[in-house]
Amino acid sequence: MPEHLCDEPRLRVMCEELVRDLDLHVVGEPQWHRFGGHAGVTGLYLLSESHLAVHTYPEFSALSLNLYSCRDQAAWPFEERIKQALQAREVRVRSLERSLR
Repeated sequence: MPEHLCDEPRLRVMCEELVRDLDLHVVGEPQWHRFGGHAGVTGLYLLSESHLAVHTYPEFSALSLNLYSCRDQAAWPFEERIKQALQAREVRVRSLERSLR
């Protein structure tokens, strides 16, 4: 739902669950910015593994979540968790594996 894309606390909970479930290590404090009016939210977690970034675009009913890690990660049910957290009707997940060799 577009209104959930403006709900910073809801987005924080989803990101904290992702960080916890994947045993990621946050460096410093996560940074969040809520844009004015009906605009979205941006969150950034600096990780010892790399970063987690979230950008929402309520005007397009869209969310971009980028987890970049320099170590292999266990599978996380992105589609299920995003649908649950944001009551999304459709979630598209694209995963790119990076070769460290």
